[in-house]
Amino acid sequence: MIKGNLLNLFTEEIYSAEIHFTNGIIKCIKPVKEEFKDFILPGFIDAHIHIESSMLTPSRFAEAVVSHGTTSVITDPHEIANVMGLNGIKYMMKDATSVPLNFFFTAPSCVPTTDFETSGAIIGSNEINKLLKQDNIVALGEMMNFPGVLAEDPLVTEKINLAHKYKKPVDGHAPLLSGSDLCKYIEAGISTDHECTTLEEVVEKRRLGMKIMLREGSSAQNLEDLVSGGGDFIVSDDKDSEDLLKGHLDVMLKKSVELGLDPIEAVKMVTLNPSNHYNLNRGGVSPGKPADIVVVDDLEKFNVKKVFINGNLVANDNKVLFSVKPLELEKSFNLDVKLPGDFEILSFNEEEIVRVIEVREGQLITNESEAVLNVANGKIKSSVENDILKISVVERYGHRNISNAFVHGFGLREGAIASSIAHDSHNIIVVGTSSKDMAYAVNKLVENNGGLVAVSDEYHKSVKLPVAGLMSNRNVEEVSQDSRILNEIVEDMGCKLYAPFMTLSFMALLVIPKLKISDKGLFDVENFKFVNVTK
Repeated sequence: MIKGNLLNLFTEEIYSAEIHFTNGIIKCIKPVKEEFKDFILPGFIDAHIHIESSMLTPSRFAEAVVSHGTTSVITDPHEIANVMGLNGIKYMMKDATSVPLNFFFTAPSCVPTTDFETSGAIIGSNEINKLLKQDNIVALGEMMNFPGVLAEDPLVTEKINLAHKYKKPVDGHAPLLSGSDLCKYIEAGISTDHECTTLEEVVEKRRLGMKIMLREGSSAQNLEDLVSGGGDFIVSDDKDSEDLLKGHLDVMLKKSVELGLDPIEAVKMVTLNPSNHYNLNRGGVSPGKPADIVVVDDLEKFNVKKVFINGNLVANDNKVLFSVKPLELEKSFNLDVKLPGDFEILSFNEEEIVRVIEVREGQLITNESEAVLNVANGKIKSSVENDILKISVVERYGHRNISNAFVHGFGLREGAIASSIAHDSHNIIVVGTSSKDMAYAVNKLVENNGGLVAVSDEYHKSVKLPVAGLMSNRNVEEVSQDSRILNEIVEDMGCKLYAPFMTLSFMALLVIPKLKISDKGLFDVENFKFVNVTK
């Protein structure tokens, strides 16, 4: 039994109460005539997150977030699925069972995300059918292939229909989609979207019945811009270890209230709303529901004092009360040593007009610009002084593909940075001021069996991510410390981006406009086709 000021989300009341629970299930809630300082809330639910982006295994992720009031997550494992297919999903599920956090999964709908990149696996309709049969699979994961939906691609349609067959919702992914195209996308039975970047998008999609996820990730931070437009959920999407060390949904609740959102409405967006949408039978303090309960000091700062999951006290005063032992995973890289020549772009002219990927701070969306670059010895030269750097994607699954292009916005004055986190197929992505440094960074990353690397004449620093090249089996403090040091080094190398490696990882995401890069070439997302580097 616990006592406190109960926030009743069903009636939107706050009153003194005691909550009785037995064997993990709430039995009765009784009003009492006592005064309390603390508030009792339902456990927090992150309705959309990719655990892999935290660079932590599921068990280590639980260790990081439970003390912040998170009792459940709905996670789309399409990152590891793109690397290892069903075996990767099985790894996530198995590791998740070792900790008390409630993990609910979605069936990855787009593995690979598009046909314009090389992934490590393919998940077709048969695999989707097998996944959706499972009770802990609560939805079809975000349908990123919106051109496939609009074109009524048979495979895309079949996957959506399977979700309807099992009466499970379909998560959406529709950046900048509008008008008749948006209507057709929603008509297919897709119910949510977390890719809004403007109030106009929020309003249009809500008017058409979509449920809007207000995203506050590490790279894409949209809460401040969108909160006045309303929404149904507050979600992370992608949250790195450094940010998780500061907090999770508790921090996002605090920010949303600071931005003017009603506290009760904010709490609903991370409790009752996701529970109802995904049929979790959680998200509220009610008889018959699991005793997932969070005790906080107030409804403004949301400082978490105690956390109960299934009636068990799992965190107290910011300390978790369970141990973690992550599972190991086999090596997942198959590529040769790379040479500086692999990262050159050739030309027979004296200069070239080239397309340039334009990075936008705090956004997944990129722009396209152009630059005039010199050619020396038949090779197009980058322009470090103008921040026009080379960017390359190196395929990691044994096909030996490499594509090279140019990017503006990373600001490196020296060296190179590389990552085996490159959404969504997770080939190796590298940005650098010289081909020599780019080759060295890629080779070091492979030697580490995945991770993040920064190299220059002065610096050689890595964060090792041996679990599918995406995650570490170390704890959040260790990963965060190494990541923080790495980011400081990258800043010293000239980059001023808030989250340089997460930003880098999204340069390969071919379903977010406008210009991106895969292992097969430079890609125009709006027209869904490859384009030449030179114009």
